Amino acid sequence: MSTPSQGHQTLTLQGLRFDANLGILEQEKTAPQPILVDAELNLGPQPLLPQDDDIFHVLDYRKVRRIIIEECTAEHVNLLESLIGKLVQRLLQLPGVVGVRVKIAKLEIFDDCEVAIRMEAGEW
Repeated sequence: MSTPSQGHQTLTLQGLRFDANLGILEQEKTAPQPILVDAELNLGPQPLLPQDDDIFHVLDYRKVRRIIIEECTAEHVNLLESLIGKLVQRLLQLPGVVGVRVKIAKLEIFDDCEVAIRMEAGEW
């Protein structure tokens, strides 16, 4: 029996917190509010070891983090559904990404709970 040379790889960013201009309530339109983003990127089959130890041969998670923040803070968006759809589309454009799962939570919309939405697209 031979040892496998590939495995299924998923890149996960969890608990990314920052402020975004999001929502239809008056207080949401006048000031950014804290959100929390979790993202999983399905990279499909990958070698168990990269061809070398160089960041340029793998998906750089610093770039993924920057894209999430930029997409969520570029402009005011009324609906969480619009924001998550835009973010999922952008992440699916990254080279080698075959599937995306994103959850965005609005942390302070209500005093007694947070509101979150999750979207999944591509291959899983």
